[in-house]
Amino acid sequence: MKWLILILGIASNALASVLIKVAITTPRHFPSFADPMAALTNWPFWIGLTLYGGAFLLYAAALTYLPLNVAHPILTSGAIAAVALLSVVVFREPFPWTTAAGIILVVVGVVLISLRLK
Repeated sequence: MKWLILILGIASNALASVLIKVAITTPRHFPSFADPMAALTNWPFWIGLTLYGGAFLLYAAALTYLPLNVAHPILTSGAIAAVALLSVVVFREPFPWTTAAGIILVVVGVVLISLRLK
């Protein structure tokens, strides 16, 4: 259950980031005081904001089952990796070998942090 909560938190955080990017990409623009009605009709912005809230609640729930020094690195690095991959698929952003190497190093680092060897 604790891992499912963490995975859902990662997914919620990553999808929120993608939707916020969609919300500010042409033809949409970031909600502003100059055009308040645009904020009301920018559905990716509101869904992204809601997903960030959901990610926070899932993170808080994960902390009831996992130590902070395990939950936080896994959630954060999982979201970083997921956003990097989603940005290639959704926005056709470049994915150089250095990005792949960085993700691998982050995952290895988190595994080392999370291991409970004595």
